[in-house]
Amino acid sequence: MGPHPAVAAIRLAVRRVLHDLLTEHRTTAALPHALSHEPPPPPLVLVACSGGADSMALASALAFESPKLGIRAGGVTVDHGLQPGSDVRAAEVVLRLRELGLDPVDSVAVTVGRAGGPEAAARDARYAALDTAAERHGAAAVLLGHTRDDQAETVLLGLARGSGVRSLSGMAAVSGAGGRYRRPFLELDRQTARKACMVQSLPVWDDPHNADPAYTRSRLRHEGLPALEKALGKGVVEALARTAQLSRDDADALDSWATQAEATVRDAAGQLECAKLYALPPAVRRRVLRRAAIAAGAPAGSLFARHLEEVDRLITGWRGQGAINLPGKVVARRQGGRLVIRQG
Repeated sequence: MGPHPAVAAIRLAVRRVLHDLLTEHRTTAALPHALSHEPPPPPLVLVACSGGADSMALASALAFESPKLGIRAGGVTVDHGLQPGSDVRAAEVVLRLRELGLDPVDSVAVTVGRAGGPEAAARDARYAALDTAAERHGAAAVLLGHTRDDQAETVLLGLARGSGVRSLSGMAAVSGAGGRYRRPFLELDRQTARKACMVQSLPVWDDPHNADPAYTRSRLRHEGLPALEKALGKGVVEALARTAQLSRDDADALDSWATQAEATVRDAAGQLECAKLYALPPAVRRRVLRRAAIAAGAPAGSLFARHLEEVDRLITGWRGQGAINLPGKVVARRQGGRLVIRQG
């Protein structure tokens, strides 16, 4: 008798990602070892594990699949220090990961700031810790347990912000520097991961923050999505996940177009020409403006649609208005038919 369908599903999802990583590793690692005729060392893959059902299911699947492919598997848990006893929970997660056979396993304590709100600050601290752990161990990738439900929530949050098609594209299956982060579960629902833990008798920790209405994502999860499903019927999560993929394809194409267009709207001195910017389609023009603002020092995470709309009006609705202040002390102004964006 084969494994439970939920277990089989998570293992298949992880196996596909590991196959991709192994193919990439053989290509990139073979060159330095070509002269010595030695095979490249096996890659190390880490799983980011909070102890919740999604990441525990992911850890168990990684532990099961990696030996069959000759891949080393380890884990890392991040202690955000936001709850009493968080250090004890982190130690328990380390023990569970080691019991699965993962090695190395790290617990990293972080200090969560306040920039961007509590959820964004915790996320920034977490990814910084994961980056550091991956670099310290020389890991080829870090697996994240985001599910299709998480993707649907991310799309709705992007829609609420009104930040354009890129924000609707949700989380990428591959992201981070050099494709470090991989999300095998984006096509699986949260219930599948939880069921896989249950049938394997894996202990699961439910983060109380996930049920705390003080957090936007928690309210969306427990109030917003159920209300949508009640009004629109089942299938909302799947539809939102499809929207994410379609939006990502569109956003990637527009980003590519903007990259090519940017070189055509600058003069010999590298200044942006307003007349040439005006001739671009709005979606492409705003991407060029966003790239220019980020290059001047505006933090990407703080640059919103309303900022770009104000800068865009310097091109499309010029009435002699003054400079536009952007995040990061960046200033955009129109001067003699040129758009100048720089730190003020």
